[in-house]
Amino acid sequence: MARTVGVEEELLLVDTASGEPRALSSAVLAIAEKDAAGESAFEPELHRQQLEFSTRPYADLGELAASVHQWRAEAVRHAAEAGAAVAALGTSPLPVSPTIGTGERYRWMAERYGLTAQEQLTCGCHVHVSVDSDEEGVAVLDRVRCWLPVLLALSANSPFWQGQDSQYSSYRSRVWGRWPSAGPVDVHGSAEAYHAQVRSLVGTGVLRDEGMVYFDARLSHRYPTVEVRIADVCLDPADTVLLATLARGLVETAAREWRAGKPPPGTSTSLLRVASWQAGRSGLEDRLIHPRTLRPEPAPDVLRALLAHVREALEDSGDLEAAEQALAAVDRRGNGARIQREILARTGSLRDTVAECVRITAGRAPVGRADDTTV
Repeated sequence: MARTVGVEEELLLVDTASGEPRALSSAVLAIAEKDAAGESAFEPELHRQQLEFSTRPYADLGELAASVHQWRAEAVRHAAEAGAAVAALGTSPLPVSPTIGTGERYRWMAERYGLTAQEQLTCGCHVHVSVDSDEEGVAVLDRVRCWLPVLLALSANSPFWQGQDSQYSSYRSRVWGRWPSAGPVDVHGSAEAYHAQVRSLVGTGVLRDEGMVYFDARLSHRYPTVEVRIADVCLDPADTVLLATLARGLVETAAREWRAGKPPPGTSTSLLRVASWQAGRSGLEDRLIHPRTLRPEPAPDVLRALLAHVREALEDSGDLEAAEQALAAVDRRGNGARIQREILARTGSLRDTVAECVRITAGRAPVGRADDTTV
C-alpha cells in the first residue's frame, strides 16, 4: 500500500492593484473560519502578510492535486472577500515592511531573534510522507539528506528581494538559513540519537520548543511522518504535486534501503550546505552538485539521476509516468524563478510580475502563455 502524503503551502497576501504584500491574515482567517463547515485548513504564519493551508494525507496523488487546487481556490476566495489576492511566491518581488503576527509565540520569536524574525517573510512548501515508526523515519532522514538540495532547485521560486533581483533562484533559502537550527544535519543513526539531539537543541534555550527545529527534513512533532521542509512554495500547483511525488519516492526508496541493510551515504554536512547553496543560487539554470559524485553537473542530468534513484518506488506506486511528464514540463517552462524572471523581462514591471503570478497560483496560465503547465 502506498504511503500517504500531504502538503503545507505558505502563500503571500498581496494588494490586488499594487501587488505589494498586505497584512490581512487575521481578516482572511476569520472569513475562512466562518465559512468552514468543519475545521478550517488555514492557519496563521509568522507574518500577517502570509496565509498557510494544509491538505489531508492522501495515498492517491490525483486526490492530492485536487486538494491543492481546492485550497488554493479557497484561499483566493477568502482573500478576495478581505480585499486582497493570493500569490504562491517564496519571497515578495516588491519592497515590503513585514508585520509580525499576533500571539505570544510570535511575540517571543520577534523579541528573541530580532531582525532575523522581522525579515522572515518567506513562503515554503512542506511535504509530509507517512512512516511506520520513528526508527524508520530516522533511517529515511539519514538516507534522503543528500537528495534534498535537488528538491530545492526544482522548487526555487524566490529570485527577487525588496524590489531587486537577488541573483539567486531561491533567495528564500538564504533568508531561511538565518534561523539557528535551519539547514542540513548529520546522520543520526537511530531514533534515540535523533530525539536526544532535538532535546539538546531545545535545552539550550535558543529554541523555544521542538517546533523550531528547522532541519531540511525532520520527524514531524505532530504527525507520524517525515516532513521535508527544504522547498520554496511552488508557483505552479503542478510543481507542488511533483514535489510531493518525488518526496514520497525518496522516502519509500530510503526505507527499502534501510530494510535491506544498505548504509546511508556518508556525505558531510558541510558538503550538503554547499550543495544547498548551489541549488539556491542556480536553481535549474546551471549546474547542481550531484548527490553521488559530489561534483557539479548540469541540472537536467541531476534531475534524471533523482528520477532514476526513485524509479522503482514510483513504478510500484503507479506514479512514474506522471512524474516523467511533470519533469518534462518543468524542463520546458522552468521553475518559478525562471517564470518570474521571464515575466519581468517581458513586462518590465514587478507589479505586473506579481499580477501574473497571482493567475498561475490559481492554476491559470500567465497572460500570453499557453496553459500547458497545470495539473
